Amino acid sequence: MTGRSPSLGPAFLRGIPAAKQKTLMELSHEVTFASGHRIFHEGGKADRFWVLRSGRVALDLHVPGRRAADVELLESEDLLGWSWLFAPYVWHLGARALTEVHADEFDAEAVRALCAGDSELGQAVAMAVAAVIGHRLVAARTRLLDLFAPYGSGERG
Repeated sequence: MTGRSPSLGPAFLRGIPAAKQKTLMELSHEVTFASGHRIFHEGGKADRFWVLRSGRVALDLHVPGRRAADVELLESEDLLGWSWLFAPYVWHLGARALTEVHADEFDAEAVRALCAGDSELGQAVAMAVAAVIGHRLVAARTRLLDLFAPYGSGERG
């Protein structure tokens, strides 16, 4: 792990003790995706996840008869992929690299096994992933309101 950070991005695993982060990092390896590379497809098998080191990734949603619609932009230190944690382990969105991307890639099955054997780590990972999902739900809601809500809609105080 020469030249690698000893801890994961603070946006993802802020609450995990450093020793546990180190254990988790031992399950990772560095990967690079070229700009334009399709990292995963909506509906595909979610058997890995990434913590972005650099670059930008668009999360997108399949729209029949049209180009996939971008729903969120991820950047350095963001978690790419959460569907790996929940059965049936299928991607709910797609992802493509907008720029060259450098990331730490994790094997989902190995991380789930590690978490099953270490309840403190398992709870911390589950809470971290839940926080990411919550943030993404709020972002998706905001994007939908930007796209579809009439100007000035909503209740007034």
